[in-house]
Amino acid sequence: MIGRLRMSFARVVASWRVEEGRGGRGARTPNLFEAAAVYVSARAEDDQERVDEATAWVSPEALSFGVSELACRAVVALARERGESPRTVARALLGLPAA
Repeated sequence: MIGRLRMSFARVVASWRVEEGRGGRGARTPNLFEAAAVYVSARAEDDQERVDEATAWVSPEALSFGVSELACRAVVALARERGESPRTVARALLGLPAA
């Protein structure tokens, strides 16, 4: 039990750790939302190098969650902008007929 708590605490502390970045400055480790943003934008721009970089930042499960959250937020933002329902916008983005 104590071992599990220690491992969990170590993971949290490791996620806060600052890594040495470019130019000697400290740079924090990207979180799952940053990874999702880079991954999706790289896919849209067909930039395989950045896709690979983003997939190395977080676990596949975390990346999947981040991409899903990004998709939800994007659909809601577009729906508000267009004055349509999120369902209508999502179906239009996927090229599906209006339901």
